[in-house]
Amino acid sequence: MTAPARLAAGVAAWIVGLAAAGPGGGAHSLQASPLQASPLPGAPGWRFVGVPKQPPTRFSRVETDGAAALRIEAQASYGNLVHDFAPAGVPGKLAWQWRVDEVNPAADLTQRDSDDTQAKVCALFDMPIERVPFVERQLLRLARSVSGEPLPAATVCYVWDARLATGTALPNAYSPRVRYLVLRGPDAPAAQWAAEERDLAADFRRLFGHESPAVPPLAALAVGADSDNTRGRSVAQLRALTHRPR
Repeated sequence: MTAPARLAAGVAAWIVGLAAAGPGGGAHSLQASPLQASPLPGAPGWRFVGVPKQPPTRFSRVETDGAAALRIEAQASYGNLVHDFAPAGVPGKLAWQWRVDEVNPAADLTQRDSDDTQAKVCALFDMPIERVPFVERQLLRLARSVSGEPLPAATVCYVWDARLATGTALPNAYSPRVRYLVLRGPDAPAAQWAAEERDLAADFRRLFGHESPAVPPLAALAVGADSDNTRGRSVAQLRALTHRPR
């Protein structure tokens, strides 16, 4: 396999791990409200997506502080829960509550060999591939060919990170088609709930607006954590994930 093909295979594996992209059977419109309940494997609208030859991140329902929550445990593992949408209209506001109970001190999003997340909530946008810069466009096409999946051209991942400062924005170490925005940094207290509300269109413009002046529809949401690169462990919780259409 040539060097570009090997790189494309790595990019494809990472993005497919984030979500086998594109709405398929069972996709919901943005007017539906299945996100009111915590996502769980087998819950309506949600599905698990992992990567081959990697142990799956564990998702389970727990009761914390008298309310249901999703527990996300990464133990040398990778996995996400994904909710597909039938793309339509400009995305609205996304809100949720989350906490990190155990951090993975070895995780470093700036390095490929330690690119692990303790908790992430990702928005996958249905951006036309023609908007992607030429070199990245060719790599994305190659990755799509290698994976056999219509991999997303633009993904924003909100992360809780123990190393980077709140407000940091950076590309994924494997592919700039995925871009991180750190909402909680090393100063965030552990094992305490934090509430978030994000304007998806505004964040897309911040991270991808130089490529696409028009905000594309929301194709899917994903939540998860991973520790396959560092072989470490992290535990997080998430609840009250909601999307409010415009």
